[in-house]
Amino acid sequence: MFNRAVSRLSRKRPPSDIHDSDGSSSSSHQSLKSTAKWAASLENLLEDPEGVKRFREFLKKEFSEENVLFWLACEDFKKMQDRKQMQEKAKEIYMTFLSSKASSQVNVEGQSRLNEKILEEPHPLMFQKLQDQIFNLMKYDSYSRFLKSDLFLKHKRTEEEEEDSSDAQTAAKRASRIYNT
Repeated sequence: MFNRAVSRLSRKRPPSDIHDSDGSSSSSHQSLKSTAKWAASLENLLEDPEGVKRFREFLKKEFSEENVLFWLACEDFKKMQDRKQMQEKAKEIYMTFLSSKASSQVNVEGQSRLNEKILEEPHPLMFQKLQDQIFNLMKYDSYSRFLKSDLFLKHKRTEEEEEDSSDAQTAAKRASRIYNT
């Protein structure tokens, strides 16, 4: 199904190559920025694989994970070049999310639903209107609840604790350099 796309986007990014002036890694500084970025906009959240993973966890608990899965599938679809692959992917998206018999049907306006005949002549933006509806649904509904959720707040606290711990270690290193010279 969409596991390849979802797992690719859900993977953690490699640790940051950013280093403090003493050469130590500052990956905790990088991760602190992640929750701040997620809170800034849904777009930022969806650009970050870890953010997508956390948002999916939240949506799964709300029984609306299909929204982000549909959005991700549409993003992958827009990047496709091969016509045959586009046809297959368009049918897959339709059967999974849009058909009346869909296993993970998304909630879009009735008149916005696609006619199956359009699947034979796919184009990169054929799902755009539906994707925009789902994005807005997530943005004005699920996303605001996500930012207030225990899942998000706990992750944010963990990052802040890591930041505080990192700051304390850095201060201790600086102090030891001062007193050992």
